[in-house]
Order: sequence, then C-alpha cells, then structure tokens
Amino acid sequence: MRDDLRFRPGDAIAAIAVLALAGLLLLVWLWLPRDRQTTVQIYQNGVLIRELPLDTDTSFTVGGTYENTISIENGTVSVTRATCPGEDCVHTGKVSHAGQSILCLPNRLEVRLSGTPEVDEIAR
Repeated sequence: MRDDLRFRPGDAIAAIAVLALAGLLLLVWLWLPRDRQTTVQIYQNGVLIRELPLDTDTSFTVGGTYENTISIENGTVSVTRATCPGEDCVHTGKVSHAGQSILCLPNRLEVRLSGTPEVDEIAR
C-alpha cells in the first residue's frame, strides 16, 4: 500500500471535527423556533377580511353578491354552502395544507391556507 494513502492520526482528528460540527448544526436546527401554525385567511375583493387558526373549529358566513358558509373543523377548511351559480367552491371539498386555497369567483372570495408548507414523502 502506498504511504500517502495510509490512515494517519490527523485524519481521525479531522473526521471527529466534521462529525462534531455536523452534530452542533443539527442541534441548532432542532432548537430553532418554527411557525408551524397554519392559518385560514379569507380574502374578498383582494382584501383580507378574516384570519383564523386552522386548529379552531368554527363556522361563519361571508356575504357579498352571494353568500358562502365557511367551516373549519378537525384541521380542515371547506366552503359548505354557497348561493353562487355552480357552487364550484363547495365542490372543492376540504383543504388542510399550507399553500392550498378555495376560490369562489362569482363572490370574489378566496379561502387561503398560509403557514409553513409541509414536506411530503416524495420531497424527502
């Protein structure tokens, strides 16, 4: 075996230093505060009219040209009733992840979930 490829004491020190630094960075990353709370933001005509946490069960009606009943329950939000034609917002169903939204174009209404997006299994 060549002399320049042999394991030397300095190699062990370098490996220990790299592992210690990686461990320190992992601890710092785990201790950093994260805003994992997902919030429901209700916009009408592009203006934020209401903001609620996704983990609080409630139901309320938003007026306008038409009426939309928005329900938050069990960590999901949905439009459960609408007087608009087609009721596409009702047919969207329940959403629960940051970045998703429900739209009611006739009533110019957007139900948006904001917060830290969750990483799914495919992205990992």
